[in-house]
Amino acid sequence: MIIVDILLGMLVVLLLTAATGYFVAQEFAYMAVDRSRLKARAADGDSGAARALTITRRTSFMLSGAQLGITVTGLLVGYVAEPLIGAGVGELLGGAGLSQSAGVAIGTVLALLFSTVVQMVFGELFPKNLAIARPEPVSRWLAWSTNVYLAAFGWLIKLFDHASNLLLKAVRIEPVHDVEHAATPRDLERIVDESRRSGDLPDELSTLLDRVLDLHERTAEHAMIPRPRVATVPGTATVDEVMTLMASGHSRYPVLGDGVDDVRGIVCLRDVLALSPADRGARRVTDIARDAVMVPSSLPLRQVLAQLREAGEQLACVVDEYGGLAGVITVEDVAEELVGEIADEHDPAGEAATRLDDGGWLLAGSVHIDEVERLLGHDLPQGDYETIGGLVITELGTLPGQGDSVTVELPRRPGATDEEPQRLLTVTVGAVDRHVPASVRLRVEERSRTTEEVDR
Repeated sequence: MIIVDILLGMLVVLLLTAATGYFVAQEFAYMAVDRSRLKARAADGDSGAARALTITRRTSFMLSGAQLGITVTGLLVGYVAEPLIGAGVGELLGGAGLSQSAGVAIGTVLALLFSTVVQMVFGELFPKNLAIARPEPVSRWLAWSTNVYLAAFGWLIKLFDHASNLLLKAVRIEPVHDVEHAATPRDLERIVDESRRSGDLPDELSTLLDRVLDLHERTAEHAMIPRPRVATVPGTATVDEVMTLMASGHSRYPVLGDGVDDVRGIVCLRDVLALSPADRGARRVTDIARDAVMVPSSLPLRQVLAQLREAGEQLACVVDEYGGLAGVITVEDVAEELVGEIADEHDPAGEAATRLDDGGWLLAGSVHIDEVERLLGHDLPQGDYETIGGLVITELGTLPGQGDSVTVELPRRPGATDEEPQRLLTVTVGAVDRHVPASVRLRVEERSRTTEEVDR
């Protein structure tokens, strides 16, 4: 009879542990499941996915229900383990010659040890790891029973939920009734970066995704061709003269009036070719110039594209806050923010980055900071500059000369340990054009952190 009581106690512990495991799997599966995949399955007619999706819309309520089930089953295990298993083992040991008090003590310890091991392995760790590894099938499999459980004990769950919410409000914390599953752009950037480092994403795809995530922050000023590099034509030029220029240059030019900031319009090759040879020599370019699309330098790129699409144009003039011509921006410039440099016969030589024998890089001073960060695989110090040449000028505090160099400490990566070496970027000016760096050489070096730096 004693053996039967012990076996019965073990069976009850195992059943209660299975119930605990059910609630643990429920808790982790609905937290880890991809809602977008459930939505897609539900749209295809999967009833299990549809039921699981309704539960994910009440995450806080589901978690409260799971915690209630885990707590009750855990308490019941402790309640039945000692009288059924501990007492039975104590009686067996008493029959073997041990005193009653010693037998009860050993039986209680063995009962608690057995129930703890079973609860931890089969009631906590196994269902948790299973739910994390296979959240979608587990959540679909548990959906029907979870809905029934939440409906049956909803009144009790709401009672405990209401009590906890009152405690939060008492300490001036507003309760949250659902867990936020959305990710910020910074979260997505971190996910892409970690996936690239782990090898789950190819370098080319991770770079493209990184550019897509950065696009919403970019403005016309970031992507435009600055005014010193913009080719223009005077309003007094004839169409024939502009056509000669277009034969070896661009297909579109801003037309200027009295000064460099007086934009009269845009002349397009299509309009030039529409005139007869006789008219091209007699008419001025202002006669056929189209109205220029004017955008402020602070306008986001997506709105720049919208204005160009609405006007049916490929080029817009960028105006700074003082009303001057800051530069021009084309559809190609916006596309390059996504796919990188699109080389053509009009691009200046030396724009592409070249790997040097010493492990460094040679690139144009006009390369944007974000592209340099992707090239080096490391963030650069932020400041009031757009290009690597601008960083050099800012660090020097004056206009640079050929051979000038600056060394800056690169920011530490999020989550970096104190043992990670300090990374230093050395930028050396290779050539100067119009007083600013035309080409630069980059080199990243590492050095161990001193004890004082680690303590700080």
